[in-house]
Amino acid sequence: MAKEAKDQPEDLFFFRRWLANPMKVGSVIPSSPALARLVVKQVRRADDQCVVELGPGTGPVTKALLAAGIPTDRLFVVEIDADMCAYLRREFPNVNVIHGDATKLPQLLPPQWVGKVGTVISGIPMVPLPLDVQKGLTKAAIDVMVPGGEILQYTYSLASPIKEKPLGLTGKRKGIAMMNFPPAWVWSYVPSFGGSEAEDDAEPTHA
Repeated sequence: MAKEAKDQPEDLFFFRRWLANPMKVGSVIPSSPALARLVVKQVRRADDQCVVELGPGTGPVTKALLAAGIPTDRLFVVEIDADMCAYLRREFPNVNVIHGDATKLPQLLPPQWVGKVGTVISGIPMVPLPLDVQKGLTKAAIDVMVPGGEILQYTYSLASPIKEKPLGLTGKRKGIAMMNFPPAWVWSYVPSFGGSEAEDDAEPTHA
């Protein structure tokens, strides 16, 4: 396990990983418990399905998912940063922590769970990513989800962080965590051919 992951407080460790990879780590501090709770409120999973988290960082959403009762064997977290993975494996020894590129999600997940994912949660900073990378990430998520599954994306952007129309997605703002720093929105995305219309003017949930 990397020494960096063992010996530093969470906030300092997260900040150092942001310094090392500012385009891959979307904030200088971890997500707040308020944002994590807001994300978890939107998660949908049947008993025979699992949840996948992309870009978990130091795991505040992971922790909230476990607190909400998601079984450890039904939770898969995918992180591209090796030091973050070492940290997550220490903090969550019973969770399925996968080191890899989220665009390869169908190959990274155990085969028995491909097509059995109820919700994919993404903490990957989408706004700066080019369209082809967004397409790779969202397609990989859709390819492992059950029909009717959804992608949850949290973001600091006021507008949709994912380019919906070019990617064939319908997005909906699900709420805002005002107690997060900075305040963060949670969005839900489904394929347009199977989703409902976005309700951008709906009253958002606050946390």
